[in-house]
Amino acid sequence: MRKLLVAVLVVAAVGGAYALFLNRQDADVVGGPVAMNTPLPLLKGDAVSDGTVDLADYRGDVTVVNVWATWCGPCRQEQPGLVRTAKRYADRGVRFVGLNYQDNRAAAQAWVEEYDVPYESLFDEMGRYADDLGFPYLPDTYIVDAGGTIRWAIYGETSEAEVSNLLDEVLARPDVRFS
Repeated sequence: MRKLLVAVLVVAAVGGAYALFLNRQDADVVGGPVAMNTPLPLLKGDAVSDGTVDLADYRGDVTVVNVWATWCGPCRQEQPGLVRTAKRYADRGVRFVGLNYQDNRAAAQAWVEEYDVPYESLFDEMGRYADDLGFPYLPDTYIVDAGGTIRWAIYGETSEAEVSNLLDEVLARPDVRFS
């Protein structure tokens, strides 16, 4: 009986600590969108496909940066919605770019083909570019205004509705476009 009581107390203590951990409001711990006001780091390198990707070329446009990997289950879940959102917002001048994290190039290329991804992805084999973003885990999505400032970070899996709502908010800002 005493062993059972000890086991119950241990489980309760561990469960309570875990519940406190999950109730923290830090999105980098539990996931979700976080308002930011941080310059987008300079990210330039080889594309998953041919050529290079330079995020400086995206300045002047609202940009969505999605950090993903082929071995990431939640990345696989959110990819179709990101493709649909990219296509839906293209006529509003919103650009998307992927950042393929610590992956195999051939697997990443197959992913782009499988999901018919309409935007370039930066190949980040060593994780250097993702580290520059300070991301806590995969997947992560960043909404960047036209001036190159990260306005929203979404830690963890996102949805079409979530990205669309944040894009609409950023696009509605009076300073979102440069002439």
